[in-house]
Amino acid sequence: MQNIGAVILAAGGSSRFGPPKQLAQLRGKGLVQRVVGVAQQAGCSPVVVVTGSNAAKVSNEATTPAVENKNWREGIASSIRVGVEFLSNLKPDISAIVLLVCDQPLLDAGVIMNLRALHQETGKEIIASSYADTLGVPALFAHCVFPELLALSGDSGAKKVILANRDRVAEFPFPGGNVDIDTPADYENLIREG
Repeated sequence: MQNIGAVILAAGGSSRFGPPKQLAQLRGKGLVQRVVGVAQQAGCSPVVVVTGSNAAKVSNEATTPAVENKNWREGIASSIRVGVEFLSNLKPDISAIVLLVCDQPLLDAGVIMNLRALHQETGKEIIASSYADTLGVPALFAHCVFPELLALSGDSGAKKVILANRDRVAEFPFPGGNVDIDTPADYENLIREG
């Protein structure tokens, strides 16, 4: 069984949301706490949370190792770099990581387990979720791709690495991946729909 960890990106400042989005409650749990549970359920170990804005509050909710990205304002790439580096140091023999965000409310352990199974089945270096005519996170990256994640800068996220060479990517359909919580209205709609 391959050793696959998870990096949860939870450093953002929730500029469009207002209060720290990572702590917003959904079905009795904060969003960051919920994603940690989903990753653990799917067998990812270790699970690391990258904090930034509201680092102390988000770390307290995380219930798993957290690392602070002091440069979170530089963009998502800095959080990816901090998370990949921290997890690699924590578990040097890690064979792959799953990159997750905490504002995809339809994510469940089954999605991550399918990414892992497809990785095993295809041997592809990257397994990305497909939704809304694109590829993105959640996505699994084999150890050999880590240098590319560590080379990202600014607001270039994992999608840049995913789309750089489609031959090494397998896709897992995750239609719910395009549902995310960016604004209070998104959150209210989600709560209303139950």
